[in-house]
Amino acid sequence: MFLVFSWTNRKELKDKIKISVVEYLNATPFVYGLLNSGCLNTDDVQIDLDIPSVCAKKLVDRTVDIGLVPVAIIPKLKEHYILTDYCIGADGKVNSVLLLSNVPMENIKTILLDFHSRTSVALTRILAAKLWNISPEWKNAEEGFIASIHNETAGVVIGDRALAIKDNYRYCYDLSEEWRTLTDLPFVFACWVANKKLSEDFTLAFSKAIEFGMKNKQKVIDEIVKSGKYTFDVDEYLNHYIQFNLDEDKKKGLSLFLDYLKDLTPILQK
Repeated sequence: MFLVFSWTNRKELKDKIKISVVEYLNATPFVYGLLNSGCLNTDDVQIDLDIPSVCAKKLVDRTVDIGLVPVAIIPKLKEHYILTDYCIGADGKVNSVLLLSNVPMENIKTILLDFHSRTSVALTRILAAKLWNISPEWKNAEEGFIASIHNETAGVVIGDRALAIKDNYRYCYDLSEEWRTLTDLPFVFACWVANKKLSEDFTLAFSKAIEFGMKNKQKVIDEIVKSGKYTFDVDEYLNHYIQFNLDEDKKKGLSLFLDYLKDLTPILQK
């Protein structure tokens, strides 16, 4: 399989540019580019695959230099630089960031918040206040929380898990689609962010590596489909639902989300 770390001649870790990437299916074209483009000297970089919340924490704590991070953590960074013209975004349905429930929205009393997520948790609370007009009890969830989604308890579930289980519930609210209803804009879930100024040479090489991955996206998809790892339609998900270009409308959506987040920050810190 091509998504394998196999570097041998390594520098000391302190000398490397450290990169954290979300370990979800939607990031695989990016990982392919980082590992296979030839644009980056693999002796000079360290790449970690992490769940989004860990990716975010590493960038905030400065244990990595670059992350494909949930955008909700951008205000937590002392300085930040958005790299490349690519992101994990959607315009309407995304199919992998969901509020799952067995009762309709107006009957939900408790919402469990996926511990994998920061942006999706914040987005859910924004939608509850500005679109759904509900005031549920919010609970931070832990491993295994999906089994507790029943009766009047709903749950925010993201990533590959959401794609696999979304049909198991009577009600499935797609958070990106709900954002579109509220704002008439697309949504950016994650983008490439550095927490310090990097050299122009490295930034250019990094951007070329990511672009190489996007140019080979269908090759990556075909390999994943051939592996038989997933039960859902990988091609449809990565070609129809996920949008990778960080275009002007997505930048507007991102800016609006960060504005809404300012109002929400005191609540999230309680």
